[in-house]
Amino acid sequence: MYLELDGRGPRYAQLTRALKQAILDGRCPPASRLPATRVLARELGLSRNTVLAAYEQLAAEGFLEGRVGSGCYVAAFAAARPAAASVPATAAASRRVRLARRGQRMAAVYDRAIPGRQHRGLRYNLQYGLPMTNPPLASAWRRELNRAAAHAQTDYPDPQGLAELRREVCGYLARRRGIVAAPEDVLIVSGTQQAFALAAEVLLDPGDAVVMEDPHYQGARQVFRAHGARIVPCPVDAEGLVTARLPRRRRARLALVTPSHQFPTGAVLSLNRRMALLAWARRSGAWLLEDDYDGEFRYDARPLAALKSLDRDGRVVYFGTFSKVLFPALRLGYLVLPPGLRPAFVAAKWLADRGCPAIEQAALARLIASGAFERHLRQTAKILKARRAALLAALARHAGDAVTVADSSAGMHVLAWLPRLGHAQARDLVERARERGLGLYPVAPYCLKPPPRPGLLLGYADLPPADLQAAMRLFGACLRGVAA
Repeated sequence: MYLELDGRGPRYAQLTRALKQAILDGRCPPASRLPATRVLARELGLSRNTVLAAYEQLAAEGFLEGRVGSGCYVAAFAAARPAAASVPATAAASRRVRLARRGQRMAAVYDRAIPGRQHRGLRYNLQYGLPMTNPPLASAWRRELNRAAAHAQTDYPDPQGLAELRREVCGYLARRRGIVAAPEDVLIVSGTQQAFALAAEVLLDPGDAVVMEDPHYQGARQVFRAHGARIVPCPVDAEGLVTARLPRRRRARLALVTPSHQFPTGAVLSLNRRMALLAWARRSGAWLLEDDYDGEFRYDARPLAALKSLDRDGRVVYFGTFSKVLFPALRLGYLVLPPGLRPAFVAAKWLADRGCPAIEQAALARLIASGAFERHLRQTAKILKARRAALLAALARHAGDAVTVADSSAGMHVLAWLPRLGHAQARDLVERARERGLGLYPVAPYCLKPPPRPGLLLGYADLPPADLQAAMRLFGACLRGVAA
C-alpha cells in the first residue's frame, strides 16, 4: 500500500492521517481489508506498535472495523461516497471554490506578477531587481542579527514599527533625502509591495481612479486593479511625468509617481513639474504616492531631494525600501505619512500582520546607527557605477546604433530601446538569447499602452563587469541573428 507520511508530529499520528486520507479518497474502498500490522510496518519501515496505534485511533473514530480472526476492514460508511478516482481532487476542489471578486482579481494577476521564472538558472541573467552580492554586508548583518536576537523582546511588536528603527529612518531621511519627519510619521512595512496594498486598502474604493506613469512598475498596477481601481495612464518624457497631461475633468483619488528615478525610463522629474504636480494634488484633493525605490544610487551627482521635502500641504505619502539597497530577502520598508492618514494606515497594518518581525527591525536600527548602512550605500554606489560603465561600453561596442539607451546615471538598470526591430522580432530576440544562456526582459509588461518600439530592461547589479561584457557580446550576436 502506498502511503506518504507528512513529517508532522508523532509517526502514529502521521500514519493515521495518511490512512484516513486514503479512505476518504477512495483508494481504500469500503469493506476492503487493510494489511496486517506486521506487513504494513515492514513496508513503511515503522514499528508494529506505531501501526497498531494508528489502527486503534481509526477504529475509535469509526473508519475501521475489526473482525476477530480476520483483521481490520474499512467501515461501510464510505460506501455512500463517490469514488474519488472518477473525479480528480484538484478539479473537484476548483469547482467547489467560490471566490470574492477581489480574490478573483488577485488570482488573475498572480502568475504574471512573477517575472523571469522562465529564466532562472541562466548564466547571464539581466533581470531587474536581482541583488548585488556584498560579503561585508552579509557579515555585518549577521553580527547585528545575533546582537538583536540576544536582547529580543518576545511580545508582539508595535504595529507601527520599533521606535528605535523609526528614529533611525528619520535621521537617515534628513541626511540623504532632505525629508524632515518625526518618528510618529513613519510606518514600518513588509516592503514596498505591502505599502501599495495598504494605500489601496485605506485610500481606494472600487471604481476610484488612480493616475500612473506610463510605463510604470507593474506590481503596483496589479495591486490597484485587484482592489477594483481604474488605472488612468499619464505619459512620461525626458523630464519625467508630463504634468500637463494629468486628468482635469475626471477626479483622481491618487497618483503614483517615481520622481527621483522614473521606473523604468530613468527620467528625473524636473523642479517645475514637481511644483506643478504638487499644485495639481492640492487643487484636486488627490494623494501623491512617491515611490523612491532606488533614489540613493546616483553616479553623476548627489542624490536629489525627494518630492516629499517640497510638500507643504500634506498630500505626499513617501515610500522607501531597504530591500533594494540591502537585499530583497529583507522584507522591510517604510512610509512617511501625513498626520491625517497615520491612524488609518497603522490600523490597516495591524489588521494585516500585527507588525513586522521585531528582531530584524532591531538589527536594522543598529546597522543604521553604527554607520555601516551608509558605508554600504557608498561602497555599493561605486561598484554599481563601475558595472553600469562596463555595461554601457560593451553595449555600444557589440550593438552599436541598433540600440538606443535611455540613461539617467542612476539606479540599477538601463532601458535599451530597439529602434530597428519590430515587436515580433524583439520576442524572437528574447527567446534566442534565453536558448544561449542570456536572460533579457522586455519593457512591454510595464506599459499600459503598447510602446511604439520594443525595449529591454537591462539590470546590471547582479553581474560583475567581466560577465556584463560577455553578456553584451552574446546580446550583440543574438541581435545580429534576429536582424539577419
